[in-house]
Amino acid sequence: MNEQYPNDEISLKELIEKGKEWYQYLLSKWKVIVLAGIIGAALGLTYSFIKKPIYTATLSFALEDEKSGGLGGALGLASSFGLDLGGSGGGAFSASNLIELFKSRSMVEKTLLSPVIVDGKMISLADMYIQNKEWRNNWKEKPTLAKLEFVSNADRKQFTRVQDSILGEIYKDLSKSALAVAQKDKKISIISIDVSSQDELFAKYFCEALVNEVSDFYVETKSKKAKENMLILERQTDSVRRELNGAITGVAVANDNTFNLNPALNVRRAPSARRQVDVQANTAILTELVKQSELSKVTLRKETPLIQIIDKPILPLNEEKIGKAKGIILGGVLVGFLTMLFLIVKKIFRELITD
Repeated sequence: MNEQYPNDEISLKELIEKGKEWYQYLLSKWKVIVLAGIIGAALGLTYSFIKKPIYTATLSFALEDEKSGGLGGALGLASSFGLDLGGSGGGAFSASNLIELFKSRSMVEKTLLSPVIVDGKMISLADMYIQNKEWRNNWKEKPTLAKLEFVSNADRKQFTRVQDSILGEIYKDLSKSALAVAQKDKKISIISIDVSSQDELFAKYFCEALVNEVSDFYVETKSKKAKENMLILERQTDSVRRELNGAITGVAVANDNTFNLNPALNVRRAPSARRQVDVQANTAILTELVKQSELSKVTLRKETPLIQIIDKPILPLNEEKIGKAKGIILGGVLVGFLTMLFLIVKKIFRELITD
């Protein structure tokens, strides 16, 4: 005996009929849906008036590192033919690492302590951000926060735990949605920085200050070793030059002491001879040090990367806001769709209870 199992599959005809049923149901509720759409349009229009525009400051720069020109070019040419000749893996400051440096908490917090002039008063970018967010209105009843200020260019190590916490919150807000750093093309060393804010001046000031802060750190770090070598050679050159001057003076003094000396008394001429040897030795050493010192200056110039700014943020900045028409359409469509979804769920739930 063959058992008959119910067929749970839905045919195309049944699916079309079900769709017509839902369509007729929603059509019967057109007044509710239209009313919801009108309410949503009104809410969207209201939101377009209330919502503050977002300003975006954009700055792009090209990074040129003379040191990586020759060998880096050769390695790039070899890699294009499928050859791997090794290398440093891009170094500590490759393009991707430099992008992360822009987003680092250390660089952002140093930038927040940069001074700016607002309404004729010099304040830090951190205080400017706090004013824009109106955080101090919520701090009136908190003594530790009511008079909290961030002095520009202050010593970061002297900050209290509360100051560290506030800077951390500002960093989270900025890194989450306000700060975007990207390389336009991997083949081109052009990096673009976007800073978004409801305050047009803050977006511009922060964008420029961040680039300056990271540029100074990058250049100083890349050229640090070459600069230290140059300073050591300069100190050694100055030291040998002083010794040479002293030896020359010593030769003159010794010659004065042996003037018209009896030729038979050669031992009295020994100090003068030793001084002359010192002069010759120091002259040779000084010549080599001067040469090495000049070479170190050339090396320092080669090791110092060039950061060339291409585009700076110029007022007025790009403004992103919800227009009246856009607010009406988005509000009406969104609320209307949610209303239809609610009606469908309500009908399904009612049918389940009935069954």
